[in-house]
Amino acid sequence: MDILKKINQLRINRNWSVYRLSVEAGLPQSTITNMFNRETLPSIVTLQSICNAFGITLSEFFEEEKSIGNDCIDYREFERIYRELPHDIKISIFNLMKNIVDSQ
Repeated sequence: MDILKKINQLRINRNWSVYRLSVEAGLPQSTITNMFNRETLPSIVTLQSICNAFGITLSEFFEEEKSIGNDCIDYREFERIYRELPHDIKISIFNLMKNIVDSQ
């Protein structure tokens, strides 16, 4: 696994700049910039801060991407987006999904 590539992909998926990642992770921008420019692996503490910013655990970070059949949904990204929604929207989405499953 290319750790820097995965961090960068997670950052890009969220449309975050390096600066935004540093703010979300509570790290100096120079730490993130140097990590990418010098291609040095982050320490466990730094990686934990980055994972916290992305809303994932270290275990989830190192988990290989899973795909079920032709289902290419990134469930971690789905969950991250879902968590950011207002409560009433979450209820509506849940009810919609439940109705779809129940009608099949």
